[in-house]
Amino acid sequence: MRRFRQKSAVVLVVLLLAGLPAQARKLKVGITGSPPFVIQENNSFQGISLDVWRQVAEDNELVYDLVPQSSPEAGIAAVDQGQIDVLVGPISITPRRLAMPGVDFTQPYYLAKSGVLLPLDSPTIFSRVKVFFGWAVISSILVLISVLLVVGSLIWLAERRENSEQFPKRWLPGIASGMWFAVVTLTTVGYGDKAPISRTGRGITATWMVISLIAVSSLTASLASAFTLFFSGARETTIGSPAQLQHRRVATIEGTSGVELAERGSMRVLKTENLTRGIELVLSEQAEAVIFDRPAMRHHIKQNPHLAVQLAPFTLAEETYGFVFKTGNPLRNPLNVSILRLQRLGEIKSIANKLLN
Repeated sequence: MRRFRQKSAVVLVVLLLAGLPAQARKLKVGITGSPPFVIQENNSFQGISLDVWRQVAEDNELVYDLVPQSSPEAGIAAVDQGQIDVLVGPISITPRRLAMPGVDFTQPYYLAKSGVLLPLDSPTIFSRVKVFFGWAVISSILVLISVLLVVGSLIWLAERRENSEQFPKRWLPGIASGMWFAVVTLTTVGYGDKAPISRTGRGITATWMVISLIAVSSLTASLASAFTLFFSGARETTIGSPAQLQHRRVATIEGTSGVELAERGSMRVLKTENLTRGIELVLSEQAEAVIFDRPAMRHHIKQNPHLAVQLAPFTLAEETYGFVFKTGNPLRNPLNVSILRLQRLGEIKSIANKLLN
């Protein structure tokens, strides 16, 4: 009889605890992700996701313990199995995850983009000189030569009869003299060896003087850009769009949405445990790129400026981050209300800017 009473008391306590609202009991909050969203220093955690969660928890007077998870997928599985109550981190809200019957997401608290990290090759003499043969420089020179030819021809046609000593009547020497005059006028050197004397010639020259100001500015900008690239040693990457990643070896962090993006883009996926390992694969030429959250990669490069890598100028997809909990959890509405309030007050943007800028 005594044992029966003890068992009944234990069952009663369990039932009472189970019936308590979430705010009145200590939650198990899973934590997963990488900087700047989740930053672990010794035994403490911080970062964008943690700071947002702490404000949300404070709004709802939640008491909790942090439980580290190995990956987003492992954390979602833990929520589904009831091992943790909430999963916090840069958890992408994807169609596949939303279709899982056992888990649900909060209102998105952050809009991010999936980026691509590429190797930054060391500059060579060839790569430095190559910038002068880029289309921007070549097109500017071709346009300039064409304009000089047109102006030189017009000057010759206007001056060949009245000023044949400076602009010969024969077309080849005459046009050559006209182009020489156009170049001298363009550069504002003004040797004075040739000058139009006809009204038509002087009118063409006056017009050319005004146009040459624009021509010089355009050519100067192209050459300045080329010299900047020459001295810096920077050069364009061979991967300039998402389509060029098809069938290439790319490193992705296991358990993240980057794996889905790579597989959907017909890429050869190399799964790694973290971003640091993914960058190592790129630097050792075992992979040609890394696919991961762009803010996280940007933060990593900022913290490690010595790494010979660069962010691609394009992104693969926009992603929304949310907290994960069990379907039917009564915390759903209170958490959503708190997240929306923080967004309207600009608090989440302020938190992100502190770590990203």
